[in-house]
Amino acid sequence: MRLKHVKGANEIIEKGKYYVEDATNYIGKWKEVFQNDNPIYIEIGMGKGDFIIENALRYPNINFIGIEKFDSVLVRAIQKSNELEIDNLKLVRLDANYIDTIFSKEISLIYLNFSDPWPKERHAKRRLTSPIFLEKYDKIFKSNAEIIMKTDNNPLFEYSKESLENFGYQIKSITRDLYQEDISQNIKTEYEKKFVKLGVKINRLEAIKQPKSNKKSKKH
Repeated sequence: MRLKHVKGANEIIEKGKYYVEDATNYIGKWKEVFQNDNPIYIEIGMGKGDFIIENALRYPNINFIGIEKFDSVLVRAIQKSNELEIDNLKLVRLDANYIDTIFSKEISLIYLNFSDPWPKERHAKRRLTSPIFLEKYDKIFKSNAEIIMKTDNNPLFEYSKESLENFGYQIKSITRDLYQEDISQNIKTEYEKKFVKLGVKINRLEAIKQPKSNKKSKKH
């Protein structure tokens, strides 16, 4: 459930220490924004920011960008990150439909955590693992395409696995009950913390796709 309207949210967001305004200005230039050539990982739909902020703190040699379209939750991520010193974090307000307007061949990994399942079949194209979105991701990945997904929604998980495989991804790892696995490296999202307390099983997968080679085989 999304938060209700937060008074003064827009002003708080625009003054955020790590907030990037007019992100379309930086397409293809994010290494200049971070002032280094470290890999860039993004989370689409970061919510209140617990996951992306903790990743940035834990892995200083990776650049992290959190993307969220709802002001009511983005403002919470802004407020949390303002209290910290994190050189490898940026936050962006954006609808995922326009993800390919702010990145171009520069992303190494995408996190999709507890995305909206859009359960009705007529809304399937809106799912973040639909072919429409996978095509957009192809435009922003630097080389290998890697997606890590977590969700409590079983139908979305099965749909996503099939969609990824049909789009040329290989499932690197998969579990339908994350907390029965080794979770020493796992970083929880806000939703995940609630679900775990309720005993809800968490699905997780890692999928990778290598770019197609344009080189023609040599004849001997």
